[in-house]
Amino acid sequence: MDGRTPVSAVRRVQELAVNGFDPPAAYIVKDSGTGPVVDTLLSVPVIDLSILTSSSTSSKEKEEEMEKLRSALVSWGLFQVVGHGIPIELLDDVREVAKEFFDLSMAEKKRVSGVSEDGTVDDLEGYGADSIFTKDHVLDWADRLYLLVKPQDQRKLKYWPQKPNNFRELLHEYSTKSSMVAETIVKKMTELLGLEENHFISLYGDQAIEYARFNYYPPCSRPDLVYGIKAHTDGGGITMLLQDKEVEGLQVLKDGQWIKVPILPHALVVNIADQMEIMSNGIFKSPMHRAVTNSEKERMSLVIFYSLHYNDEIEPASALINETTPRLFRKVTVRDYLSVFYPNYLKGERAIGWAKV
Repeated sequence: MDGRTPVSAVRRVQELAVNGFDPPAAYIVKDSGTGPVVDTLLSVPVIDLSILTSSSTSSKEKEEEMEKLRSALVSWGLFQVVGHGIPIELLDDVREVAKEFFDLSMAEKKRVSGVSEDGTVDDLEGYGADSIFTKDHVLDWADRLYLLVKPQDQRKLKYWPQKPNNFRELLHEYSTKSSMVAETIVKKMTELLGLEENHFISLYGDQAIEYARFNYYPPCSRPDLVYGIKAHTDGGGITMLLQDKEVEGLQVLKDGQWIKVPILPHALVVNIADQMEIMSNGIFKSPMHRAVTNSEKERMSLVIFYSLHYNDEIEPASALINETTPRLFRKVTVRDYLSVFYPNYLKGERAIGWAKV
């Protein structure tokens, strides 16, 4: 439905790592990606959402925090959020339940796999590794648990693990609370554009798509040649990431240089995705980002993707178009955009140019 038709599945990366195998050729990145990794005085922006939502915050404080948010959206397209209101205990519980799931036996994990025993990919949801879509695309050094969260009536519960026992409850609770955070952020973004508060929120509607993806990155013997996730942008509206509490790995491309995203244990990482860059007429940026591997330590994360429904149309808000700021993007359906996005994603290239006027 979303433009991805895998040829076949591959062996779980966790199996390769446990058995001590060097990464097969399919995982080796021949080009290290655009730009060097640098130690820089630049720091990934941190936004305190409580300053923007509290009635006790002064107007001056709110103005300053909104300016920080504007700068983050325009210059980075990625930032960390604190003061989001999600209990620390819940964040830790979600991390722990993810670890418990990936620590289960392979047989137990395969009970929620969308891949048949013969390697045929029946469904992209469920537990699995990177699937083979083309003969020459580079595979990610990651195993995943990929689940549709919303619309709730379309959840495929056969892929929602029953072990650990509290998995389903925790994912539901976390996704519900993170959706509220995402909605607040989108409203503040809309305000910065001078649009009516619910302009973007109203576009999402009851059929908006929300996916959760648990990522597991085993240790890799060749972190210099293999990525956990190759360089890419996201094809949705916005993305929210709960990082590993101890092991870094996320990097964002800014001004031709790869910048490490540091760990703030109780923060959420938010990045703008392609749909929002289109709807903001290019004002907000959808950044290239990637995950690197570690030779000694495993790493985990949880990503929530927020997207309009496949049948919805996306285009720049009309209020953002005038003689001095012309339209940059055409009107396209989400389905058509994703059909172009995924082939480009597999090649580590941006797709958004396809939607330009």
